[in-house]
Amino acid sequence: MHVARLARWTGRAVAIAGCVALAGLATPAFAQDPPGNNGTIKIDDVAFDDHPNNEPHVGCVFQVDFYGFDKGDLTAHVTFETQPPTDPAKVLLEDEVFIGEDDNSGGGSQAGLDASETYTLSFGTIEPHPQQGFHVKLTINAEGSQGADVKHKVFWVQECVQPTPTPTPSPTPSKSTEAPTPTPSKSVETPMPVPTAVPGGSDATGGGSGAGLLGLALATSGAVVGTVAIARRRFLNDS
Repeated sequence: MHVARLARWTGRAVAIAGCVALAGLATPAFAQDPPGNNGTIKIDDVAFDDHPNNEPHVGCVFQVDFYGFDKGDLTAHVTFETQPPTDPAKVLLEDEVFIGEDDNSGGGSQAGLDASETYTLSFGTIEPHPQQGFHVKLTINAEGSQGADVKHKVFWVQECVQPTPTPTPSPTPSKSTEAPTPTPSKSVETPMPVPTAVPGGSDATGGGSGAGLLGLALATSGAVVGTVAIARRRFLNDS
């Protein structure tokens, strides 16, 4: 009687110990990969770091940090879109980020960091809020989740001021180094000299002039007179 009762109690003790041992072995594995929508995301402004603090007001360039996601060939689909009061509604950017490098140990702490991605959003002609900038909604759809796989963050992005391009000055045309074409000058003909002396015995028309004839007559009479005088002097000397 006592032996049978002892055997029953011994069997119960062994069964309980076995259950406890199995529970102890299963607990660590279960803790490393709990079911559900694991992981969290944070918005990080410059200077970038790995601390899981969320910064809802960032500049033109910012990061999204992923913490505590499950291990495996898993990616997260990232979508940025405008959020009221920023209008109109518009999808600004979409991306795929690998998040399965390790298990979810570390959770949302710095040790659980799985990925960090840097982004710069383009808002086009959308008008920013005068003080806050652009209101943006971030949606993450993470693979590996059991059940819902969606996570959200809403934050403000300061306006990214694009520098005004400096216009390129037009080149100034250089002066031509070629010699200018000379302007043909008018031909200057040298006039023939006009004779001013009229030869004796002719006038401008080729005929004899009065002065020429008179001079010739005087010369002839003078010669005759001279000849007569010489002849008379010789006659007297010879007499």
